[in-house]
Amino acid sequence: MTARVLVAGIGNIFLGDDGFGPEVVRRLPPHGDPVRVVDYGIRGMHLAYDLLDPWDALILVDAVPDRGAPGTLAVFHAEPDPAGAARLDAHAMNPDAVFASVRALGGTLPPTVVVGCQVASVDEGIGLSERVAAALDRAVAVVAEVIARLAADPSGPVPDSPEPFVPSSRSEE
Repeated sequence: MTARVLVAGIGNIFLGDDGFGPEVVRRLPPHGDPVRVVDYGIRGMHLAYDLLDPWDALILVDAVPDRGAPGTLAVFHAEPDPAGAARLDAHAMNPDAVFASVRALGGTLPPTVVVGCQVASVDEGIGLSERVAAALDRAVAVVAEVIARLAADPSGPVPDSPEPFVPSSRSEE
């Protein structure tokens, strides 16, 4: 049996590198059932409602802070706060708030893996920084690998990080 996997690109395309998640899912090749790939952007409530469906695994593709040099990719299991209170803003995306809302709505969270990229800047503006943009092709490959592993066995091992990838250290804008 193949597991049902939801791949969620999250982030605000109007805040520079925060648009990493939507850009990665836009570049993923088409997937059919049982894998669903969605650019949620900042629509946290939409994601919360979709998580009420029975998913075997969730992959969040997102920009992350404090994970190394800008453009560095990281893969890790999300550990939602079980006591977190639902405080969802319909115009923002906070994974902890989404997870709390799912629980408040009576849902159960599937095992969740984050594929993230260290940001250089989340200042207002459309477009990724040079180093985050340079990580996109590798990120697409990593997400595809995680999808394949979770679709085969949602409780199986997923790499805690991809092969080390850090874009060149040319000067940032």
